Amino acid sequence: MIYGDLQFFDILIFAAIAGFIIYRLRSVLGKRTGFQKNISEPKPQETKKQEDVQKIPSLMDNETKLEAVYKKVNNFNHREFLDGAKKAFEIIISSFNNGDKKTLKNLVSKDVYSAFEKAIDEKTNNPESQFYSLIVEGIADAKVENDTISISVNFISEQMLNNDEASIVKNKDTWTFEKPLNSSSPIWILTQT
Repeated sequence: MIYGDLQFFDILIFAAIAGFIIYRLRSVLGKRTGFQKNISEPKPQETKKQEDVQKIPSLMDNETKLEAVYKKVNNFNHREFLDGAKKAFEIIISSFNNGDKKTLKNLVSKDVYSAFEKAIDEKTNNPESQFYSLIVEGIADAKVENDTISISVNFISEQMLNNDEASIVKNKDTWTFEKPLNSSSPIWILTQT
């Protein structure tokens, strides 16, 4: 019987030690009462700021000026913009060469349209000219001011006459495209050439 009493006594000693440790931990760490905020969850304001700030993708050296647009415009995608700018360049030049004023009017600003219209009326456009190649050399400037996004693109184009490769002419142009900041339209307007 003595052996059984010692086991009971050992259990009481270990229970007393465990109780003392729990008491000390509780006094040091405290206890949870009522509703307490979860510190790991971001505050609503912080969440909104994180959503508003778009992550800037890696840009090539000739595209770094687009960071200014990424910092101020949600859902901006420079690849989509540059693809659209190339298509716009081709459409505008082809429309100009063919004297298609109606198409030009929807893609360019009033000032640019006036210059193109004057050149078409004076027959300085060339309907025989067609694209041979077009590349985007880089971004000359990019900014967001007065609720307007403005991006200037350097293009290098090659055009030829009558499908004759000997007549290829190489041009370097800087075109500025603009769009209202809050516009959901994918259309950018050519404002300077």
